[in-house]
Amino acid sequence: MRTARVLIADDHDIVRKGLRALVEERPHWEVVAESTDGRDAVAKASQFKPDVAILDISMPSLNGLDAARQIAKSHPQTSILILTIDDSDQLIEDALNAGARGYILKEDAAHDLVLAIQALLSNRTFFTQKVARTVLGGLTGRKSPTSAGVSRRLTVREQEIVQLITEGRSTKEFANVLSLSVEAAEIHRKNIMQKLNCRSVSEVVRYAIRNHLAQHTYDWA
Repeated sequence: MRTARVLIADDHDIVRKGLRALVEERPHWEVVAESTDGRDAVAKASQFKPDVAILDISMPSLNGLDAARQIAKSHPQTSILILTIDDSDQLIEDALNAGARGYILKEDAAHDLVLAIQALLSNRTFFTQKVARTVLGGLTGRKSPTSAGVSRRLTVREQEIVQLITEGRSTKEFANVLSLSVEAAEIHRKNIMQKLNCRSVSEVVRYAIRNHLAQHTYDWA
């Protein structure tokens, strides 16, 4: 029997260790790589070509949804399992649109993780009960004007920049991370603020946190 290869991406050490323990209890399953941020998860997915990538949504550098989009596009053979504490309808929709084939809550991981990986390895999907009800209810056909806007208002590159801004990166710093000229980065920043109708960086940060485009790394009043 071929060994199933699993990538774990979560910025909390204790969570990664717990997930690794659950995976490695199973015969013929192997954790081939761990990542603490989304950008590294994308790189390691390319390097190790896992069968399953377990992605936390809230990670530094690149959030789990954007990492999922990039992995799904570049490595369609890798099944993506989203791990989160949030089961809001909008986040579920965004995860499905990003290419996730499974979605479980962290509080259910002890029970659901192995079942989810087994399903994905068998080319099936796996969702928590709440997510399954949402999918069966035709969520993607019932978009409200507000919920439809987040993922479509910004390009994938702009969503990456929003996350980096939220982490406190300057225009020069995120230009360097994304291999952009400072001039191009500044244009992106201005376009983002115009699209989101934000007048300051703090407003961009609030928007990103409310819409799950980045983890909450700052306590903005």
